[in-house]
Amino acid sequence: MQILIPEHLKSEFGPDPIVDILKRYRTVAVVGLSSDPGRASNHVGEYIKAVGYRMIPVNPNEREVFGEKSYADLESAAAEIAPDKVEIVDIFRRPENIPQVVDSAIGIGAQVIWMQLGIEHRASAVKAVAAGLIVVEDACFFVEHTRRGTHFRSPPVL
Repeated sequence: MQILIPEHLKSEFGPDPIVDILKRYRTVAVVGLSSDPGRASNHVGEYIKAVGYRMIPVNPNEREVFGEKSYADLESAAAEIAPDKVEIVDIFRRPENIPQVVDSAIGIGAQVIWMQLGIEHRASAVKAVAAGLIVVEDACFFVEHTRRGTHFRSPPVL
């Protein structure tokens, strides 16, 4: 896993930037989300929604996933959900598709590019950071969120 934070944002993040990202940003577009329960994107998308994030499916081959309208691309999603904003772009696409997704994420004003486990694209990561986005490469949203689960639980009511 690699986390790249633009210089002007580094002071806003603590020793575990993943915790800060997962607490700060609540709207996640899952690019490549599949309705096929055998796909990793399906499991992660379902988890993202179940733990309280706004989950937006982005896949031109899907009409709806987990009761949410699926969009053909990030631009379509951003246009329809306005004035809300896509904050995290969670990518389940092959590395050769990353540059286009990153360009779209920059164009819609996303805050974070999250490339799932096994996905890295150095040139796109550098471009995203230069545009002011935080980049997480080669990391699973589900794994990283569950690994830090105690940070997201409400304190007990006394």
